[in-house]
Amino acid sequence: MSRTILLTGASDGIGAAAARQLHDAGEQVIIVGRDPVKTARVADALEAPRYVADFADLDQVRALAADVRTHHPRIDVLANNAGGIFGERTLTIDGHERTFQVNHLAPFLLTALLQDLLTESGASVIQTSSAAAQRFSRFDVDDFDGARRFSRTTAYGNAKLANILFTVELQRRHGASATRPGVSAVAFHPGVIASGFAADSRGPWRWLYTNPLSRRLLTSVDVGGARLTWLALGVPGRDWTPGAYYERNRPAKPHPRAADAHLASTLWDRSAEMVGVPAA
Repeated sequence: MSRTILLTGASDGIGAAAARQLHDAGEQVIIVGRDPVKTARVADALEAPRYVADFADLDQVRALAADVRTHHPRIDVLANNAGGIFGERTLTIDGHERTFQVNHLAPFLLTALLQDLLTESGASVIQTSSAAAQRFSRFDVDDFDGARRFSRTTAYGNAKLANILFTVELQRRHGASATRPGVSAVAFHPGVIASGFAADSRGPWRWLYTNPLSRRLLTSVDVGGARLTWLALGVPGRDWTPGAYYERNRPAKPHPRAADAHLASTLWDRSAEMVGVPAA
């Protein structure tokens, strides 16, 4: 029996590659993307349902969650894959720094709004993080929006560390156990992918992802997508460990602060306040 897999950021890059791979494996995929044309192209090729949502607008995330709940009584896997690195510091319509909102706050909100459905389904919740969390983050719990000090690289590293902290705390608060139903959360680094990932950025990041010579050294979208697919098809507790972080389909050591339980709990509570959902 096929499972239902909700993929955000699935209109391009590793999300689109994973959608194709999961469809070929016999799963029912739900395509979520920001660009209506690209989203339709991927979904139509797979004869899959599709939704358009820009994660820089939290009302669109709320509408997405409502639509999913209306049309899909079960979600077996939620892959929070949407994200990106951007240029200068800009605030979204919701008043948050764009990098932090698109990469962390929006998937946090989507997961929260689908939490009961995910719990009832015993779902896997996958966060597409990055090794940038270890290399570039300078996490400041009093400045999530980068108002005091900002660089695009640090903002991205912080958001990717937030993805890992969210995974750890989601598993602690809502993880399945022998005595209660729940989810199984996991985060992973897909690799440095040859895609349009940094199209909205500038400087070295944009050069890395758009220069023909450097792109030859990057990981293909199919390989990166396969790492997401491996987690989505895997059995938590057998194929991968809930609450853990993976690189190349193997457990990896994240940033030391990913093990800070107080930091993970603080991020959760403040994120809930920022998007307007209960923290518990």
